[in-house]
Amino acid sequence: MPDPSTASTTASAPPLLVLDQVFKRYGDLQVVDGLSLELKPGECYGIIGPNGAGKTTTIQLCLGLARPDRGQILLMGQPVPEAARQARLRVGVVTQFDSLDPDFTVEENLLVFGRYFGLRDAELRPRLPQLLAFAALESKARARISELSGGMRRRLSLARALVNDPDLIFLDEPTTGLDPQARHLIWERLKVLTTQGKSLLLTTHFMDEAERLCHRILVLDHGRRIAEDTPRGLIAAQVEAEVIEMDGEGLDTAEQLLRPLVQRLERSGDGLFAYTAHAAAALRALEPLTGLRVLHRRANLEDVFLKLTGRQLRD
Repeated sequence: MPDPSTASTTASAPPLLVLDQVFKRYGDLQVVDGLSLELKPGECYGIIGPNGAGKTTTIQLCLGLARPDRGQILLMGQPVPEAARQARLRVGVVTQFDSLDPDFTVEENLLVFGRYFGLRDAELRPRLPQLLAFAALESKARARISELSGGMRRRLSLARALVNDPDLIFLDEPTTGLDPQARHLIWERLKVLTTQGKSLLLTTHFMDEAERLCHRILVLDHGRRIAEDTPRGLIAAQVEAEVIEMDGEGLDTAEQLLRPLVQRLERSGDGLFAYTAHAAAALRALEPLTGLRVLHRRANLEDVFLKLTGRQLRD
C-alpha cells in the first residue's frame, strides 16, 4: 500500500484536477450528485463504488466528453468542457474497454495515436523502445492486435496512453478481466509511473488494487461522495479492526454466542461476519462449534466498501 507521504512533496502545487459541486443527470437519473474532489500532483487517486455509482460518468465529465448540468471542472488548470481539447494534450486515458486498432501492429498503434497529439513519427520512433519495454511488449512490436492476449492488449493500452508524456493518466478499471499475473504486472507499471511523478486517477472494482496503489480513495455511490481518505484512514475510521468470517453448520448458534462479544454482526446468504476490536474472546466462544468454518483476519478496504455501499447486488 502506498504511503501518503510520498505525494507530500508536491502538496503545495496546484491540483491537476478540480471538481466543485458537479451535477449530471440523464433523464430522471441523477448520475453525479454534487461531487467535489481534488487530485494533487504525484498522487494516485482512486474512485471506488458499485455498478451505477457514477464512476465512468465522472471520468467523462473530467475529460470534457460530457457536459455537467451544474458545477465547475478544472483539468490541468483549464475549464472543462470549454477548453477540454487543450487540457487533454497533457492527459493520458486508459478506457474500460480496449479501443486499439486491429488493422495496425503494436508499433503502428503507438505511432498513429501519437498523431492525435501532433507528434510526428520521427519524434515518436526514438521513444518506441522505451514504451514497448514499459509494456513488456518488446518482442511484439510488429504483431497484430489479434495476436495479443488480453493482458498484452491492456499493457499496450497503457503504453499508448503515455505517448504524449502526460502529467495525468485516467484509468477506468484497467485490470478488469485479467489473470493475476497480468494484474500484478499492470500494478507494478502503475507504481513506476507514480514514482516518476505522474498522477493517476483510477477507478476499480478490486479493493486490493485500490489498497495497493492509491494514496487517497473516494467512495462513490449514487453519484455522491460517501467517504474519502487514505486506504488506512478509511479502514480505521469506518470498520472494526478484526473480522471473523463463518459458514457451515451452527450459524444460528454462533450468532447468539457472538452477539454480546462483538461490535457488529452481519448475516449474508450462508455466511456470518463478525466485526470486533479484539477477536480473542469471540474465537474462544466458537471453539465448541466443530461444524463451523471460521476465518479470522484483519479488516480491509472491502469491508469498508460493503459497509458503506451494502452487500446487495447492483446490476
